[in-house]
Amino acid sequence: MNILPKKLTTIASALLLGAALTGTSAMTYAQNINPNEPVSIVAEWDKTFPQSNKVEHRKVTFKNRYGITLVGDLYLPKNRGNNKLAAIAVSGPFGAVKEQSSGLYAQTLAERGFITLAFDPSYTGESGGEPRNVASPDINTEDFSAAVDFLGLQQEIDRNRIGILGICGWGGMALNAVAADTRVKAVATSVMYDMSRVMAKGLFDSMTAEQRHAALDQISQQRWSDAENGKPASMAGGLPNTLPADANPIIKEFYDYYKVPRGFHTRSVNSNGAWTATTAHSFMNIPMMSYANEITIPALIVTGEKAHSRYFAEDAYKAIGGKNKELVIVPNANHVDLYDNQAGKIPFDKFEQFYKTSLR
Repeated sequence: MNILPKKLTTIASALLLGAALTGTSAMTYAQNINPNEPVSIVAEWDKTFPQSNKVEHRKVTFKNRYGITLVGDLYLPKNRGNNKLAAIAVSGPFGAVKEQSSGLYAQTLAERGFITLAFDPSYTGESGGEPRNVASPDINTEDFSAAVDFLGLQQEIDRNRIGILGICGWGGMALNAVAADTRVKAVATSVMYDMSRVMAKGLFDSMTAEQRHAALDQISQQRWSDAENGKPASMAGGLPNTLPADANPIIKEFYDYYKVPRGFHTRSVNSNGAWTATTAHSFMNIPMMSYANEITIPALIVTGEKAHSRYFAEDAYKAIGGKNKELVIVPNANHVDLYDNQAGKIPFDKFEQFYKTSLR
């Protein structure tokens, strides 16, 4: 089900429900006895990137404020000594899992001396929460604070030196989190999306008032169907299983990550699933960047020169109230170039420098 009128289908409609486009088939899970408990905890290495021999890896769980158990990968430098270290919580992109981009960022930063945590947000991946494949501006922002709770209790970590990093749609969540959670001492984003803005206004703010009303009406009517059926329907549309020859460049960009071995993962909504058809409802009425002017901690906003999401990063940089902020535009990089390092464009040196300076 597309939530926009027909003239705004394809890219805009799909992106409204995810910074990376979703597939067409619903991912299925065994019913949990407790719907808030993990869906799975896979012990073996099943990431889309090779395991580092410089880093210790632990599978961990922790609960958020709503009682949902989140599953994460904790990465610790092997030669860390006895001193407490700075820590970074990482999540994103929107609809991805910790075995994809966020895990790569976390492991790489752990190689550079930080303890890092890549986690699956509520309702996705291995983390708990029912129904599956739904997102929330409130609950998913809370997930970042829950990660901070967990990190601050680890004996190897200095709880006064915790930062967070949000990729793609979780960039907006990260900024929303630090606007309220004063325990976080530094925040960075990579090719960020403001999910509330894109869902409320469309990609490039292209949605008219009439189209917004039609989208809200369609979602509202879908709620009747979901209530009658006793479960939420999945969204139709999104990334095709086979890329057409005339595919739009943005669709091709996402396809070339999520649908091919480079980035495919069976638990990723974007690779092998679909968001619920009503996922956008709360995002369309709860703007997450409302208090960005209150962010005063160090902030690093990274985006690509050719990223279609660049305007989100530039506007977020302007909105952040603190003076200790930096906007980095990676030359010749598109949005997905900064999901992994296939093109060698993720500025890990910059992230390392930022966190080492900000989390001293």
